[in-house]
Formats: sequence, C-alpha cells, structure tokens
Amino acid sequence: MYLIPSPKKVTGRDGETFILRYNSRIVIAKECDLKVTSHAKLLKQDIKDKLGFTLDITKGESENNCILISIKSDLQSEEYNLHISPQQIEIIGGSNAGILYAIQTIRQLIETEGAILPCVMIEDSPDIKNRGFYHDVTRGRIPTLTSLKALADKLAYYKMNQLQLYIEHSFLFKDFSEVWRDDTPLTAEEILELDAYCKNLHIDLIPSIASFGHLYKVLRTKTYTNVCELPDADKEHFSFYERMAHHTLDISREDSYVFVTKMLEEYMPLFSSEYFNLCADETFDLGKGKSEPLADKVGVDTMYVDFLKRLCDFVIAKDKCPMFWGDIICQFPEAIQKLPGEVICLNWGYAPNQDERTTKIFAEEGAVQYVCPGVHGWNNYINNLWDAYENISRMSSYGVKYQAAGLLNTDWGDFGHINHPEFSTAGLIYGAAFSWNGKIPAFDEINRKISRLEYGDHTEQFLSIISEVPKKSVATWFEIVCFKEVRQKSIKGKPWAPVLEDINFRKVQEANQSLEEMIHRIYGIHSKAKTEKRYLYEAYLTVIEGIKLWNEVGAAVVCEERNDEFKTLANRLAVRLEYWYREYQKLWLSVSKESELYRIGELVFWYCDNLRDLAMLD
Repeated sequence: MYLIPSPKKVTGRDGETFILRYNSRIVIAKECDLKVTSHAKLLKQDIKDKLGFTLDITKGESENNCILISIKSDLQSEEYNLHISPQQIEIIGGSNAGILYAIQTIRQLIETEGAILPCVMIEDSPDIKNRGFYHDVTRGRIPTLTSLKALADKLAYYKMNQLQLYIEHSFLFKDFSEVWRDDTPLTAEEILELDAYCKNLHIDLIPSIASFGHLYKVLRTKTYTNVCELPDADKEHFSFYERMAHHTLDISREDSYVFVTKMLEEYMPLFSSEYFNLCADETFDLGKGKSEPLADKVGVDTMYVDFLKRLCDFVIAKDKCPMFWGDIICQFPEAIQKLPGEVICLNWGYAPNQDERTTKIFAEEGAVQYVCPGVHGWNNYINNLWDAYENISRMSSYGVKYQAAGLLNTDWGDFGHINHPEFSTAGLIYGAAFSWNGKIPAFDEINRKISRLEYGDHTEQFLSIISEVPKKSVATWFEIVCFKEVRQKSIKGKPWAPVLEDINFRKVQEANQSLEEMIHRIYGIHSKAKTEKRYLYEAYLTVIEGIKLWNEVGAAVVCEERNDEFKTLANRLAVRLEYWYREYQKLWLSVSKESELYRIGELVFWYCDNLRDLAMLD
C-alpha cells in the first residue's frame, strides 16, 4: 500500500478484498453532524474522478457494501480507525477531523488500488499535534486564490492542519498604496474566503506578518522611510540580495510601534485563528543606525526583547496567542522568561545536518516551541530534495524528542521566488509524513511513494531523477542574480558566496548533457503516467530546460574569448533566453498573480542585452 503519512498500525487480512461497486452508498451515521457531509462529498467526488462511479450519500444505519462514517468520542480528536472488510468500509473518527483523515487514507488507497481495495484494519493518530506549512507570498510571488485553495487541498490530503502565509507588504492595506501600487496584493475578501475554505478542511489559517525586521519594500517608501533604522533607504536601488538583509524598524521612535500595531489591527480580524505570527526575525540592522544611541544605553538584546514583548502584549490584548521566529532570542535564550508564558517560539534551522542544540535550549528554558525545517527551494530553480529530506527528518525527530507543540515546514521565496510552487510538493509531503509518524522512511522509499501517489508514476522513479537536477546547476540562481547586482553596484560589500567562479563551457557541456538525459527519462515517465497527473510534469520540464540555458549564459558572460563563434553563440543565447522567459511567464501566471514577475523579466532582459553587447565587442 502507498499511504502517506504511514499509518501507526495496519493489520492486514491476506487475500481478502472489498469491491467498491458502482451502486455502493456512503452512509453517515446518525450521531454525526452536518459538517461531515462536506467530507463525504469530497470522497464522492474523488470516487467519481478516479473510478467513474457516482455514489449516493445518505444518513442512517449500516448496510451491506457501503462506506459507513461514524464518530466515537473515546478516540482522540485527530485519531481514526479504518476497517475495510469484504462487506463494507467503516470509518470511525474521534472528531470530524479524524473522519476527514480517514477519508484521505481511503482516497490514497483508491489512487493506487482502484475499486478493489485490500481488507485492512488501520488505527492511526499523529505524533505531533500541530503540523503546518509556511508559504512565502511576499518576496516575488503572490498566489491566486485558486492556487491557495489547491494548496489547502494538498495539505489536507496529507493530514496537515495549519497554514501560514508570509506577508511583508503583499496585502491591500488601506494606507499602503505607495507600497503595493506596483504589485497585485491579496485582498481582505480573498483572505476571508481562504480562511473559510481552510476551516472546512480542519486547517487553521494563521496570520503571519513581518513586524520588526524584513520590511524592505515598506521602509524604502517616501512615507515610511522615517521609521527605517537605516538612513536614506528610499534613495537606494532595489536589490534582491539586499532585500534579504534589510530593513529593520527604528524602534527608538514611538511612531514605529504605532505603525506596526495599526497594521496588525487591520490584518488580524480577517482570520478566525487564535494565533498570530509576529515574525520579528533577522533584525540585522537593529542598533546600527538611527537607534544606535539607545543601543549604547540599554543594549541591543534588551531593545529587541522589550519591543517584542510590547508587540506580544498587544496581540494578547486582542485575544490572540503570539508566535515569533526564534533566531534572535536563541542568542540570549534566558530572555524568553521575560515574554508572556503563552508565546510560541518558532525554532527554525535549515541545515541538512541540523543539530538539536537550539531545540534543546528552548526546551530547557521552558519555551513553547515549534520546530521549523524547510523545503530548500529558496535561491534554487528546483528544490534540493536531499537537503530538504535531511533537514526535515532531523527537525521532526527533535520535535518528538523534546515534545514540541508543533512542526512548521517553511517555503521561502528569496531572490524573487524563481522556483515554481509545485517544486515544494515533495518537501511539503516530507513534513506531513514525518510530523504525523516519527518512524521516518529512507529517502528512496518516501520518494518512490510520492512518485507513485502524487505524480501517478508507475515506475516510481520520478523524484529520484528530480533529486539529481540541482547538482547540475552550474550557474545557480543565486549566482545569476548576484552577478548582475555586483555589476550594477547594488550589493554593499561582497556576496556571501562566490559568484560565477570556476565556470566554463566544458563543465556546462557535461552538466547539460546529464540534464538532457534526465529530460528524456522524464518524458518517458510522463507518457505513461496517469492522465490526470501529467500536467504536473510541464513545470519541471520547462525549468530544467531553463537550467541548461542559464548554465550556458553563466559561462558566456564570464568568457574572455571574443571570437566569431562566441559572438554567434552570445546572440543566439539572448534569443533563446527571451523565448524561454515567455514559457516561464506562462508557468508563473498559471498559479501566481503578476506580483513581482516583472523583476524576473528585468533580470532576464539585462542578461539578453549584456549578451548582445558582448557579441558586438572587438
């Protein structure tokens, strides 16, 4: 069986099966409330899509050859029992959420087994209570409402129960026209509709907004530059690189607090969640600019904790439980004692070999914490699946060991969010699987299951191919961005890693040959995959072609030879890059609003112009 997450206990009945017939019925027991009907309809639609049968839904007593849905109060809220016998399928949930999770298990069985299902008894419940996904919707991409609902569907399918959308400026705040005028922000109506949609899937949509650091676009405007820690922020040219390091509020000014709380007050009522994530991370500039006199007087650590506490108190006064990222306070963890006891510390760590040190420290300090790994898509064309697997599996195990209140798996959009959201699916599923069941499968095993279940790949090799792709990116997206920004003097100092060094056409040729072989293998899988899953492959094929192209571009812009052959190549690369960008635009707009696609376009066109300039040099 291909079930993700793996159930805790499965007892099989060898050789016996249940046949889901065209005239079977879905029967809801009398004790269930009306909300269960929507879950039954989800199952009904899935059976119709996959098997072609349209089953009736009714309410009453058990009958032969039916799918019986009931509820049992002595089970935990998210616990369920699923009993498939030759006579019927019986679902017993501890609550409506447990019923939904049992239905998701049946849906996965139908996905791989069809109408003839193995007879089993499944008893299942999660190891970690809160299992969330954190999606950046502010530093490049702003998803459409349709794609956000599809994300919620996917989270529910893999039994996750929290979703957070990272916001800096990408909401239509009333007094932010200067900030969102060149963007396509989320609206209050969209948030309200998404909140209701998530609630029906037992997903808590938790508001999350930058309230201290990471306010780059906001604090570079004419109106709000006065509350920026660094002077003359509004006079600087935009930089993907610098956006990751700046800007922080000048908290020595009272109007900084007024600005933030006004923003929180407008955003908070749109969500039914009892939680609110203040972020408050990576305040790199704190005490280094306008607030330096205050830092000299009381110390940066005290400044940070005092302002964070003030924000937490504001949120608590609004009957919400505050969350914040723990990267700053982990440097002086004893300060956690100064914060209100109900505050939740989001303990992030993204290294593939991440150790348990910070998780242990926060546990010893008595902090309520979520462990927060990542899907490793940022700065990459396609997510690095091995790094994601190693990171998520380690952080999940630390969460279980130190009794974390939750796991929040993060998906960031650094450097314009070049990676298509679909590429985070495997990492999303790792987080769902490992937080539900602490018995973590091997990398190859979980990838085989995902390839079969999510991508309809009967060879079960799709993700093994995709996991190799990032290794063949000779000119990484980080390098492509930084090369341009270094040339334009948009980066202060030097980038944190080398940029287009040790790259040449020989290396590119070897890498691109491997990528072309991968493309050939993917087309082979695609042609035999389940028809309804084939659309998922287009994004991967488009971007792998792009990686090949950017490899060549990277080698060309640093090449010192300027012979006729090179000039012909440079001109052709410019044309190919423009055609590829057209395909990438279509891919972007299939799931995202226009948002900051124009910034990707500006970068592409800079390279096209640069290549043509190189072709004209003597």
